[in-house]
Amino acid sequence: MFEFDDRVTVSPRGRVTQRSRSARSRSARSATRPRAGRVIRLTATLSLFLVFVSFVSSVFLAPSSISVPIRAVEWVKNNGANGFVLSVENFYYTLTAPSKGGKALKALPKQSGRTLAAGKRGSRTGRGSGVSAAAAAAYQPPPIKPLIKPALPGEGQWLAPFKEPGLKYPPVLITSYRSDPAYPQMVAGVAWINTGAVDINYYPGIQEPSVNLPSRGPEMVPTNLRYKLLATFNSGFKLVDSGGGVVVNRHTYAPLKRGDATFVKYTNGKVNVIAWHSGPVAGPNVLYARQNLPLIVNNGQPNPNLSNGPQWGATLGNAVQVWRSAVGIDKHGDIIYAAANYQTVGSLAQIMIHAGAVRAMEMDINYEWPSFITYTGPGAVGAANLLPGMAQSPERYLTPDIRDFYAVYLKPSDLATRRRATRATG
Repeated sequence: MFEFDDRVTVSPRGRVTQRSRSARSRSARSATRPRAGRVIRLTATLSLFLVFVSFVSSVFLAPSSISVPIRAVEWVKNNGANGFVLSVENFYYTLTAPSKGGKALKALPKQSGRTLAAGKRGSRTGRGSGVSAAAAAAYQPPPIKPLIKPALPGEGQWLAPFKEPGLKYPPVLITSYRSDPAYPQMVAGVAWINTGAVDINYYPGIQEPSVNLPSRGPEMVPTNLRYKLLATFNSGFKLVDSGGGVVVNRHTYAPLKRGDATFVKYTNGKVNVIAWHSGPVAGPNVLYARQNLPLIVNNGQPNPNLSNGPQWGATLGNAVQVWRSAVGIDKHGDIIYAAANYQTVGSLAQIMIHAGAVRAMEMDINYEWPSFITYTGPGAVGAANLLPGMAQSPERYLTPDIRDFYAVYLKPSDLATRRRATRATG
């Protein structure tokens, strides 16, 4: 039987030659190259297609409360280029940092609210058994002392945004002042919240905190609670950046980190800003807790690591001058919130101390994220940002938001009592 041997070649003149083994190997490799090239091209095309689908679905199709450019940047950061984006941001903020000195302001940015009459400011030594509920409700903090002379009209003077008939002592006050004589154009916005007259609730957003919750809730201020809404404000960093823990509705969904700054509410209704010194799982008396890095202020003093510590390096670091926000507690147990542009973590701590905080924690930073919003009346009417330079709309949190946040409500019993009193005198 005749067998074909591919190792032998016969020329037209009948000459028989035998191919070498190396020639046969080259021929075999040449035959497989087109197939291997097609596989590589197909794999690369499929990979690019999947990346494109991920980008489009995340940036254009997924529910979100932020602009497309910011969504695009967040997508890039979340998909392997976080370090590159942070380097670019760091370079940009360093390049655009303000110079010391400069022309002084002639007026402060306009804020919402009416100026308090001098006679409405009370005093107290603290909230304890010796302080009546009426005295606690009547207390309002003294004006914030201006740091630059002469003071501008209204500088450091408290404004009351919420207008409700019968509400004699407004539980939320706001003001602004120039926070650093070396930078006379910088303005810090400050808010004070009377914790004895309000409820402060925590709401998860669409994406943050990034934990598996049985229900994320409304992701905005519930419509049925807006009749008593006084204010809303931002939470902290993304959990992946802060590395902290979170408790929602008495359940620990991310382990609490010992020593981290924690905004906490207990089942008895009290809120506090503390350094966490318990275990990774909160006790049954904790209604919610949200952590964000170490305290920046403790015992009325700045954290000694603010200038060179690594704790604030998860995003832009501690020394870059950007929009920053913070929340703290004063010696009476009331909440202090502050936000300002062109701040380092050290200058932010000084703002909180000057505003009266004895403990404080940094909250979210960068242009897009700090928000403190007040309302002038029931139903979330008259929404206004604490400072006009804040990027987000004052309607933020009235629709689902990607980030978690806090809402401040007038206590229902107080609201009903005041309305009854108003009707009786009317």
